[in-house]
Amino acid sequence: MKTKWTASELKAMSREEIDKLYEIVTWYEGLRETNNETFLPLFADTHRYLVLKGGGGSGKSIFAGRKVLERAVNEPGHRFLVCRKVARTLRESCFKQLLGQLAEFYPDSGYKANKSDLTISFQNGSEIIFAGLDDVEKLKSIYNITGIWIEEASELLEGDFNQLDIRLRGKTREYQQIILSFNPISIQHWLKKRFFDRRDKRARVHESTYKDNRFLDAAAIRTLESFQETDEYYYQVYCLGMWGVTGKTVFNGKAIGRRLQELKEPVCTGLFTYADDGLTLTDIRWEDARDGCIKVYKKPEKGVPYVIGGDTAGEGSDSFVAQVLDNRTGEQVAVLRGKFDEDVFARQVYCLGLHYNTALIGIETNFSTYPVMELERLRYPKQYIRESIDDYTHKIKQSFGFLTNTKTRPVILAELIKAVRDDITNVNDETTLQEMLTFVRNPETLKPEAELGAHDDCVLSLAIAHYIRPQQSYIAQKETVARLWTASMWEDYENASPTEREMLRKRWGNPQR
Repeated sequence: MKTKWTASELKAMSREEIDKLYEIVTWYEGLRETNNETFLPLFADTHRYLVLKGGGGSGKSIFAGRKVLERAVNEPGHRFLVCRKVARTLRESCFKQLLGQLAEFYPDSGYKANKSDLTISFQNGSEIIFAGLDDVEKLKSIYNITGIWIEEASELLEGDFNQLDIRLRGKTREYQQIILSFNPISIQHWLKKRFFDRRDKRARVHESTYKDNRFLDAAAIRTLESFQETDEYYYQVYCLGMWGVTGKTVFNGKAIGRRLQELKEPVCTGLFTYADDGLTLTDIRWEDARDGCIKVYKKPEKGVPYVIGGDTAGEGSDSFVAQVLDNRTGEQVAVLRGKFDEDVFARQVYCLGLHYNTALIGIETNFSTYPVMELERLRYPKQYIRESIDDYTHKIKQSFGFLTNTKTRPVILAELIKAVRDDITNVNDETTLQEMLTFVRNPETLKPEAELGAHDDCVLSLAIAHYIRPQQSYIAQKETVARLWTASMWEDYENASPTEREMLRKRWGNPQR
């Protein structure tokens, strides 16, 4: 909100406008002094759904209660419903919190609290009613609702929420809004699918952690941060507000949690524009765009070799992803991710590859060979070449693109797990790290895969990028130290293709003779 005006701006205002402006600024500054900065813009938010996802101690519930009271005190005639799944939990949580906030911030508002019926009424005709979704009789008698606050919304079934949604139809001159506050429990939860994956235009989502709460005392902060050492899963979900999972994560969750806190914003975000005459792409240019499909974390350096691994939209996925690595270090320097047609993906990858010094590109071919064929048609000069045995001639044949199957998938994932374990600071992208947190080992098959309801596009494309690195050149590469190979290592080496042998040498070191 604007809080400073020039002398000429003020001079152009009438006395009434200045008085009104002073009143608004005074109100806003009062909120600023007693609220956390991250929530201030939400006091003016008018979306039908205000979705507050956050960790413990983030202050989201305190804000939700404060906004309800601000509206009840200053907007006459409201009828707010405050609810949780179980009615008996309301007295010591929401009801007690609102009474405390009224006493502290609105002592002269003329409110009256009925502790037996759990209601709060105001002189201006506004009213706040408390009810649990298990209190069916009380819910039946509630009508003319103009606003709802659902605390611990993750306790509700989607059907419960739908019932509340249709009750928000009371008459008011102001906007109607449902506030949902919750800790994320499971990535499979309907809240994630409805408000975070689908992005309802009527909803505003907000995420916060205890680090956003300047009113949290030192003892409380120490308690929350102690979970980093004693229970990393609890710390990630209930302190950092990350979506929970039901399986055992394949990657080091604790290390990922720390890395997520260290991340910096991309250097730039955007996409490539070009002229297409049907045969070639010309006049290729980078265009900055906030909603662009490419995030750049490090711009290309002259003479540096890069690799790009790509995962196409297929079974269980609706996104195309390409990961760009600095081949000297394995550092993730850019990510292309989006939902678009195959031709658009292929051409953006083409431009991205040229931009990064004609990077080696390896695109998965499981569900479609179109991107690989399009790169070939455009005469991209450096695609990954895989080798296989021809069924008819029994000779080695070469094909463009990467094929993920029961043999190659465990290999590329093992390589990625090792790379992340060795240096997680090479991963710079938040979405990629979040996918790693939901990449779990199936409890029945022990197969590493995305948690039900999650995606693995970024993980698999990053794994492909790491796997194809031996086909790209290296700069200032240190000589590999020789080591003693075991019999099983020699057996794997003898059965490997020339490309796979190169990769194994880089993993294990040159064998001692």
